[in-house]
Formats: sequence, C-alpha cells, structure tokens
Amino acid sequence: MIQTIYGPMEEKHLAKGKKTGSFENDNETTTWVEYWIEGVLVHRSVDIKLKKGIDIASALQGFK
Repeated sequence: MIQTIYGPMEEKHLAKGKKTGSFENDNETTTWVEYWIEGVLVHRSVDIKLKKGIDIASALQGFK
C-alpha cells in the first residue's frame, strides 16, 4: 500500500515512475520515485543516503 493524497492505494493502481531520478554529490546520494494518477502527482518517495558521518564531538561543542 502506498499512502497518497487520496489515502492508501495499492501500487498496481498507480502509474509508478512517471518521474524518477537521482542526485549525488560528495555528501549524499538521493533517489526518488513519484506515483501518479491521471496526470496528478499523488505521492513522492525519497531516499537519502549520507556518504559521510558527522563528527559528534564537534557537533556537541555548541551545546554547553
């Protein structure tokens, strides 16, 4: 089931991948897929994978 703007729907009722894509830079890889019904975008799924972790010690220095 895919949660859409019209509520949950089975994937077989949606036009999957009318627009899919990806983006990559030094910090992340992002992919997405959109689900459509009769030319209306009803759901977009996005997956972001970070390539680098954060230095937790540096991040916490501002929280004194």
